[in-house]
Amino acid sequence: MTQFEHLPAALNEALAAKGYAALTPVQEAVSQPELAGRDLLVSAQTGSGKTVAFGLAMAQELMADGGLSPYADLPRGLIIAPTRELAQQVSRELSWLFAQAGAVITGAVGGMDARAERRALERGAHIVVGTPGRICDHIRRGALDLSALSVVVLDEADEMLDLGFREDLEFILEGAPEARRTLMFSATVSPEIARLATTYQRDAERISTIAAKSQHADIDYRACLVDKSDRENAIVNLLRFHEAERAIVFCSTRAAVTHLTGKLLNRGFSVVALSGELTQDERSRALQMMRDGRARVCIATDVAARGIDLPGLELVIHADLPQNREAMLHRSGRTGRAGSKGISALVVPLNVRTKAERLLREAQINATWEAAPGPDEILARDGERLLREPVILEPATADELDGIERLLATFEPRQLAAAVLRNFRAGRSAPEDLVPVTAEGPKPRARNEFENAAWFRLAMGHDQYVDPKWLLPMLCRVGDLTRRDIGMIRVQESETFVQIHAEAASRFAAGLGPSKRLEDKCFVEPMAAAPEGLDRPAPKPARWREGGDARGPKKPHRKGGPREEGEGYAPKARKAAPWAREGGHGAAAAEGRPAKPKYEGKPKFEGKGGYEAKPKFEGKPKAKFDAKPGAKPGAKPGAKFGAKPALKGGKFAPKGPRKGA
Repeated sequence: MTQFEHLPAALNEALAAKGYAALTPVQEAVSQPELAGRDLLVSAQTGSGKTVAFGLAMAQELMADGGLSPYADLPRGLIIAPTRELAQQVSRELSWLFAQAGAVITGAVGGMDARAERRALERGAHIVVGTPGRICDHIRRGALDLSALSVVVLDEADEMLDLGFREDLEFILEGAPEARRTLMFSATVSPEIARLATTYQRDAERISTIAAKSQHADIDYRACLVDKSDRENAIVNLLRFHEAERAIVFCSTRAAVTHLTGKLLNRGFSVVALSGELTQDERSRALQMMRDGRARVCIATDVAARGIDLPGLELVIHADLPQNREAMLHRSGRTGRAGSKGISALVVPLNVRTKAERLLREAQINATWEAAPGPDEILARDGERLLREPVILEPATADELDGIERLLATFEPRQLAAAVLRNFRAGRSAPEDLVPVTAEGPKPRARNEFENAAWFRLAMGHDQYVDPKWLLPMLCRVGDLTRRDIGMIRVQESETFVQIHAEAASRFAAGLGPSKRLEDKCFVEPMAAAPEGLDRPAPKPARWREGGDARGPKKPHRKGGPREEGEGYAPKARKAAPWAREGGHGAAAAEGRPAKPKYEGKPKFEGKGGYEAKPKFEGKPKAKFDAKPGAKPGAKPGAKFGAKPALKGGKFAPKGPRKGA
């Protein structure tokens, strides 16, 4: 039996039963005797055995002075985790680690039965594992007493701060005894974590087992460059090529999880979803299906998959790029755990390649850039797997001999082999065809691939200012095409001819609908044969030529606005009145033109200042200020409080006077 001299005998027995031949670096570091009683701030990469590490660190307090009491009373250890799944995982790990010591471990997890948790706390526990919100709830209700705590552990402390649990953590730590020991474990130590440690830890020992050169050495990072329309097809091919016993695909949103789950289920994959919109029972059922092998692919968001440990997870696929380097490391850390090997594959559309390169550079990860596996590679890998299938390699048993002889007598060996191959492929999704891509973009089709292409005529051309730059995306939208499916675009004076690859022509024609119109812009007509004389595009009309030289005027503006000379438009003549020309009224009379008539409509008044004074208003006499009788303040009778009748027993009864009136 493996012996670790600095650990209690009960923990030695548990580690030996679990098959531990040696401790991981973080487990060895935190369990050293010289660190007994010290606060610790520990950063270690995901999958390095942190859960067992803080279990070993807690043992120094929990099992001192003769070990744990056989009768549990107030909890002596408290472990806080950011998510329900992580808290339940911690409980499972500590259960086998402290099984020989007789520890009673109780949960306080959000989404579980709070009444059952309160009854368990009343019976007594040595260690409580829970989430911040539920722990605070039990403390406020008096169900959880922290007065006997000797050690508090914050697991994934950075994630708890990111999720907004700062106030809950401060409430818990302020309610714990000052003489407690505080252990903080995190994959990264951000400035917020450092400030929290300064406030609630005393002279903490800083431990880091992350080395830049050996970071995630057990994970093979790959970046698959794909066309943006092939993202889902690339995920299907990655799952088919690797055929991992367990794989997890990360999406950025819940909606993306739901969408991708449906897509993979339709392709025959055994898939479960893990997102925040699921209930606790649904999440627990999904994880259990992954653990017992009923499902092989988990589609999850970052928060839902935080801290979960799926044994034997071989493949991590990033359907959407992580938001930052921390998310990248946490996602990838689901695989390559405790010395096992794993693959982390990023699906990188061409339009976000720069972002992916920056993300890998910030995370100090050297990824292998490659194309996503295609059908030929997947089928070749299937052939290798078939030869290693246990059902073929296992020898025949005695009760199978009669059936084997009957099959050999009835069918030829080649036909039997074909049946085995068909049965092998029937349980697997067919691989998807991908658009070949390079670093510059999708690889264009060769010219000879358009020899049997279909031609379409569009009823608009240079006269309608057609430009291939805006016509190309319109064609792609209508027929769900890519630019690889479109060959030549030849714009003529009043019509345009478009060449579409034979594989996509029917799809384009169906996208036009019965109206045969291109997004209500123009009529589209399929052609029986290729038009002639399209070696070069037709020249633009003379009126489009730049400048106002002898070849013609410039291209007219499409929007309104002033036109300058040389644009091909004569300024519009303004009609001017005869008297509004040069010279004024006198010149108009001299030239024989009519003069502007004088305005004589309004008569002038003769009176003060040369005008007649305006008569005073003598109609309705103006009332004096006090003429109108008005009520004096307080003259209007008002009902006293309580005078309004109130309904009582179907009748109105007056209320009594207000108290103090």
